[in-house]
Amino acid sequence: TQTDNILGYYVDVERIPNSCRDSPNRIFQKDRKVLLNLSLAYYRVNISAYNEAGESPQATYIVPEFSATDLPGQIHVKHHGSNVIVTWTPEYNPNCFMVDWGTGKEDMYMKIVTATAGNFTLENIQPYKLYRIMVHASDVCQCENFTRHEKTFGVTQFYSVEGVPRTGPANVTVLNITKHTAFVKWTAIATEDCLGFLQGYRITYTDLSSKNSLAVILNSSTTSYRLTGLKAKTIYRIQISGFTNAGKGPPTISQPFSTPKYGTVKALCTCVAQHQS
Repeated sequence: TQTDNILGYYVDVERIPNSCRDSPNRIFQKDRKVLLNLSLAYYRVNISAYNEAGESPQATYIVPEFSATDLPGQIHVKHHGSNVIVTWTPEYNPNCFMVDWGTGKEDMYMKIVTATAGNFTLENIQPYKLYRIMVHASDVCQCENFTRHEKTFGVTQFYSVEGVPRTGPANVTVLNITKHTAFVKWTAIATEDCLGFLQGYRITYTDLSSKNSLAVILNSSTTSYRLTGLKAKTIYRIQISGFTNAGKGPPTISQPFSTPKYGTVKALCTCVAQHQS
């Protein structure tokens, strides 16, 4: 019955951040769909229905983060102490640029920069945190609603200072153990625990009787690996650690496992993750 009485919908499109403190751009809709042409900035969409009695409570939708592909410009980041200098070369000459930066949707800042500058200095950038910078071109530079005018020029991510991962990968398991092989898998180190751009993983597996160790270096997108060349009837232990440009983090250590004399062992092995103090 309530649906039958609906006269239309209010769609409020709000840019994040909105340092101009503009009221959201309100769209009136009869249909239950709307086409929005937006930049790659973060946006919050609030939707409510209305009828002769008034307006309903709002439903909120955060526009998901899109991958920044095929953008016209390149953004360059240069570190200078706790400050970061951002530069770019325009493909054309808009009247101004909007620069967004921060560590996430709820921690974003915005600045209008004149096109003649082509650079911007970010101050008091925290170490070991992943920042995202977005530069949008616009021919409208007054503090008004930019959703109708801005186009994303470039996007990049950076750390002012990289650290080593503070923990190893989670859920390390060893399975399908044969006389000479074992399959290892793990869960990737979370971005907030990397403290830098994760470059890859180092797997070290040790023969506990002879104390001989071998190591394998894998890229950061890999979360499984088959060990080969193992000896039958031998006890091994595995350590897996992630590394950034700053170095290697603490390892996750598996419980010892034994290769069989014959056949295959299906049992999983548990693991212990160490944390950087």
